[in-house]
Amino acid sequence: MNNVAILGDTHFGMRGDSVIFHDYYRKFYDNVFFPYLLKNNIKIIYQLGDLFDRRKYINFNSLYLSRKYFFDKLKEYNMSMITLLGNHDVVYKNTLEVNSSELLLREYNNITVIRDCVTHSVEGVSIDIVPWICDENQDSVMQFMSQSKSQICFGHFEIDGFQMDRGNVHKGGMDRSTLQKYDMVLSGHFHHKSDNKHIYYVGTPGEMTWVDYNDPRGFHILNVNTRDLTFIQNPYNIFHKFNYDDQKQDFEYWKSFDYDMMKDCFVKIVVVSKQNPYLFDTVVDNLFKAGVADLSIVEDFTDSSIEDDEELINQAEDTFTILSNYIDNLTLDVDSTKLKNIMREIYVESLSAQSAE
Repeated sequence: MNNVAILGDTHFGMRGDSVIFHDYYRKFYDNVFFPYLLKNNIKIIYQLGDLFDRRKYINFNSLYLSRKYFFDKLKEYNMSMITLLGNHDVVYKNTLEVNSSELLLREYNNITVIRDCVTHSVEGVSIDIVPWICDENQDSVMQFMSQSKSQICFGHFEIDGFQMDRGNVHKGGMDRSTLQKYDMVLSGHFHHKSDNKHIYYVGTPGEMTWVDYNDPRGFHILNVNTRDLTFIQNPYNIFHKFNYDDQKQDFEYWKSFDYDMMKDCFVKIVVVSKQNPYLFDTVVDNLFKAGVADLSIVEDFTDSSIEDDEELINQAEDTFTILSNYIDNLTLDVDSTKLKNIMREIYVESLSAQSAE
């Protein structure tokens, strides 16, 4: 079996254990992920960390739901999963000893949790599996990798110069030269799918925040012999952004609009021109009737030089992009990159807290 599935950060229980996000991800696993693996007889899955979202506790409903649509399905389909610990899987920042994956998945004999570095052999190809690097294991991890003869490495690395989210480049962390000895490195942790033809951040299976809007998500299939990495895109989106312009879009256009597609989704309307308030109210009313999870309307654009509709839509930036741009324009005595990383963590935590209310 030359092919194995590669699954990035799953973050079960994300957005404050939101049932809407559980449903969104369940649709992906039910209709895309498992059918693809079954059709192609792929039995081995490597999950690259951050299996669960919360570091210190589990919501019982999130555990129940993720078992139902994911963990139990692995067992039902006779699939094996190897999951390495990511930073969201561990309680303490300086040790991996207390972690959710080992505590919650003991009854699944088809799931292996990697807490310490290990080398697997797949079709005669050696693969190093490296969990999240912290104070406790840093020296042993570096020694393990320096002595390894493996050709491929799977990890949950924080590497300098790669995008955490689209357009948000991480500064600091591991120097990519540390991993130069490997032919190929696959990593979780950063949610934007990117690579430099040697190190591959595989991204997440689906969208999590507005930062992920229009950023391809899904999973990969790796042929360990040829090193071919095939991306299987998730066709489902939970974030939708579109423009409203009743100088171009008449009643017939909005009458035929697929409002049902927006059910349980986060929708942002960018108002280009609103000459017909009744039509606009009808559009908004239809979106609420369809059952959107959240609706926001962007109307105030002070940059009159923007003429293209798509450019205008892109100006309706997500919250974190606005924060990052604001920090970039400040004159500070602190490292702006570190400040943006802190703000990113606070932003993600606030989304979870807001969703849990």
